[in-house]
Amino acid sequence: MPCRLQKDFFSEKAEVTLKKNTIVRIVIIVLVIAAIVLLAMYAANVFGAKNEITYGQFLEKLDAGEISSVAIDGNYTAYLLYKNSKIKAGRFPDQYDAFVYVDHRTSVPELVATYNGAHPDATIDLRFDNPSSGSIWSSILPMLLIVALSGVFLVILMRQSTNANNKAMNFGNNRAVMVRSSKVRFTDVAGAEEEKEELKEIVEFLSNPAKFTKVGARIPKGVLLVGPPGTGKTLFAKAVAGEAGVPFFSITGSDFVEMFVGVGASRVRDLFLQAKKCMPCIVFIDEIDAVGRQRGAGLGGGNDEREQTLNQLLVEMDGFDANDGIVIMAATNRADILDPALMRPGRFDRQIYVNVPDVKGREEICRVHARNKPLSGDIDFHTIARLTVGFTGADIENMLNEAAILAARHNRTTILMEDILEGINKAMMGPQKKSRIVTEVDKRITAYHESGHAILARVLENCDDVQEVSIIPRGAAAGYTLTRPEADDMHMSKGKLLDMICMMLGGRAAEEIVIKDVTTGASNDIQRASALARSMVTEWGMSDLGCVYLGGDQEVFVGKSWGTHSDISDDMSSKIDAEIKKIMDNAYQRALSELRAHRSVMDAMVGELFERETIYKADVDRLFGDFAKAQEVPVGEVQDAPVDELPDGAPATDEVPDEQ
Repeated sequence: MPCRLQKDFFSEKAEVTLKKNTIVRIVIIVLVIAAIVLLAMYAANVFGAKNEITYGQFLEKLDAGEISSVAIDGNYTAYLLYKNSKIKAGRFPDQYDAFVYVDHRTSVPELVATYNGAHPDATIDLRFDNPSSGSIWSSILPMLLIVALSGVFLVILMRQSTNANNKAMNFGNNRAVMVRSSKVRFTDVAGAEEEKEELKEIVEFLSNPAKFTKVGARIPKGVLLVGPPGTGKTLFAKAVAGEAGVPFFSITGSDFVEMFVGVGASRVRDLFLQAKKCMPCIVFIDEIDAVGRQRGAGLGGGNDEREQTLNQLLVEMDGFDANDGIVIMAATNRADILDPALMRPGRFDRQIYVNVPDVKGREEICRVHARNKPLSGDIDFHTIARLTVGFTGADIENMLNEAAILAARHNRTTILMEDILEGINKAMMGPQKKSRIVTEVDKRITAYHESGHAILARVLENCDDVQEVSIIPRGAAAGYTLTRPEADDMHMSKGKLLDMICMMLGGRAAEEIVIKDVTTGASNDIQRASALARSMVTEWGMSDLGCVYLGGDQEVFVGKSWGTHSDISDDMSSKIDAEIKKIMDNAYQRALSELRAHRSVMDAMVGELFERETIYKADVDRLFGDFAKAQEVPVGEVQDAPVDELPDGAPATDEVPDEQ
């Protein structure tokens, strides 16, 4: 039977079963309520009897003429209704004022007849009940109700215990979610055309396998999507499921691993058992590095739960049993730590790298995520794409969402370009903190610090253009300088790296020139510059040590590296440190020289920052244009400049408070 028919059959069967279970529960509840009510009524009749009188009291009330009616049942019980009774008419003998047990040798009817003969004007109504009427039901029905109620409770207890046993027995079942029809299509995925072409072949394999089998091609066993977080790996898997129209099982790698040994392997077996019933189908394992890490990487040996789960996954993907109709898709951003047996052909035949989108891809992604948003006519997607270098698809979606929130915050029905620009900055560095109280000294230090970055970015040949300079606190930063590249460069030259390090140290250099001291504000700049210099020396061979790799593995396996020795000698480590320091020192001295040469520009820029708090590329270009006219020399040429002049509005003190 085809899998689609199986799915419909099982879904209909599940719905029928659910309806039956609901009806059974309702019937059980009604029966329990009825049984409780009947038992309460029976108990009221049996145990609720009251006002019993003796036979002598009965005779006294009879002689006194207090009795209005007498009803005698088959159990030799006489029920009495008094003349002054408050019981409503028609309720007797179900309701009565008193009752008396009479001896079968005593003739109550004769006593009543004698009284009626003596008192013709006040006769007593005498009634008799059939002794056999209702006697069987009155005695059997309560017992039947008790038995039925006991049976209901036993059934409930048995079901509870069965459910508990089923949960215990189903502990090893897989937790995959089966998707019947995904609404995501390839048109919803932008910025990765080559990746889509690779995956379209998988869809065609599943929908028309005969086209490939005629030429001897086999369907790929597995497709591994590799890329940084947020690049759309899971979205690609959903698009494949939507386009293929086949069953799609989705599960994460962490769902396999439990604290109990053997559970993960059992879930893998159950997952592929369910998938075999629905071939052709797709099994998608998100974050497969949670279960697919390289074996032998722990101190506990190779018999832990995760490795058993991985072994079972390897067998199911390519073992003795044929799973030709199952395509396994997986996603990870740590392909370097996966086990080699998992990566070989026959298991993951294809590895598709989903990279960070380029400027064209970012523009397409912007258009996709902006389809349901009201945009104003001044939105330029190409400019947005150029300003979002390094953004992934998730970053762009978040940026546009922040822009929409900003528009709603200002009670606008359309999103403006300024909202998107602010959304970009907010996504990168956090929201502005205009309410933060900043002292004049801190404001002055921040202004010179950011001006140092901006001036070096403007005068150094290989640095990117300055986009924005601000002294408004944003996130954890007291100020920021944004630079934007004109294009996405795949490679970095040594000259550009040295210029970037020099620009990063521009803030510290400006502090030393102006306030004759240094602050903690350059901490992150120094950290990033040092990391870049270390990579130049140890990884990229851009130092006097030559073209040699001196770095280490990014992932450290304690058990794997236990007892091994370092490939770098102590002497070489000292040389590496010396080369890094040399690069940093040269860059710092270069920054000092350039900033001293452009001191007047720096002072003018600080004056504008004091006045406007944020300036842009046009403002920076204007300041350098004025400087070139004043000096009458090409921009960037080193000239002596006064050191002690300050812009209007900036404090003249060079001292830094102790708390700084």
